[in-house]
Parts: sequence; structure tokens; C-alpha cells
Amino acid sequence: MNKQSMWSLRFSTASLVLIPVAVGINYIGKFVAGILKLPLWLDSIGTVLAAMLGGPIVGALAGAINNIIYGFTDPISFVYAITSVAIGVAAGVLFYKGYISSWGKAVVAGIIIGLVATVISTPLNIGFWGGQTGNVWGDALFAFVLANTESTWLASLLDEIFVDVPDKLLVVLVSYGIFQGLPRNVVQLYNNNDKVETLD
Repeated sequence: MNKQSMWSLRFSTASLVLIPVAVGINYIGKFVAGILKLPLWLDSIGTVLAAMLGGPIVGALAGAINNIIYGFTDPISFVYAITSVAIGVAAGVLFYKGYISSWGKAVVAGIIIGLVATVISTPLNIGFWGGQTGNVWGDALFAFVLANTESTWLASLLDEIFVDVPDKLLVVLVSYGIFQGLPRNVVQLYNNNDKVETLD
């Protein structure tokens, strides 16, 4: 990412190609999580990686397009595109600020991104699912908290934190690992000023 223009709406060819690749990575992550029956989603690895390479806007676009595609088979995904956009923006900004530059910092960034996703998703969960996330472990916590406090908001918030923070922590660590494994000449493609498309 060209750090002098983090919010630029002008994209290099490499950034434009990155978006569909990121969507594909998101799909693979979600598929693997489903096959292994993990209590996590792992469907934003590509979003975070795109944000690290191309900046927050590229990350946000990857996240939004990802949910739009899912939305054709699961319409509720359209709504959660808001969360995916926020994840892409947060990841891009944190990377720009140097918060995803070591494994230790990546852990902190993962927790922050998980909390960002929690704040946005919790009201959506309450509006569409009565506060639940659809995750077996998280919803068990939801039921326990609701039974003991009768607070849907608290139960939903803790449900989302219980699932989203570990999920985004693992997502950021995997994304950082992929980033570290990329050839330097590939990373360098996103540090040039050869912009060929614009949304200005």
C-alpha cells in the first residue's frame, strides 16, 4: 500500500486484481471452517489481506463485494456487508499505523478488529436474529446470559464478542502469515504510484 495515499480512490491494476482474489480467499476460509465444523467463520482473511496490501478502501470493497456475492444465496449477508466494510477499513488503517507489523501487534490488531465487528454486528443481530449470532457456542452463551440477566443487549454483545474476537484474531494472524510469506516483489506492486483506475 502506498502509505502517502491511504484513502486514495485511484487504484493500480494490482489492487483491482486483488479484490476478486480476496473474495476467493474469504470463500475458502469460510468453506474450511464449515468443513472442519469450527466455531469460527474465517470468512474475512481475504478482506484483511487486501486491506494490508491495497489500503482500507480496497479492503472495504473486498469485504462488501464478498457479502454481496453471498447475498444472492443468503440475502441477510447484504446487511452484514456493513460489518465487512468496517473490517476492511479497520485493518487497512491499523496496518498503515504499523499495528500489523509483528506477531504481537497482529494479536492486538485482531482484538481491535474483532471489537469493531462486534459493535457493528450486535445491533444487526438484535434486529434480525433476536440477538443471536447463529454460532452454536456463542448462542449457548447468549441463552445463559439472557436467562440470568434478562438483558437481550448484554447477551447479544457477549455472544458476538465470544465469537467475533477469537475469529478476527485468528483471521489477522493468518493474514499476517500470508503477507509475510509473499515474495517482496509482489508486495512491492502495491507500493508504487502507477495508478490506472480512479473512483474520484
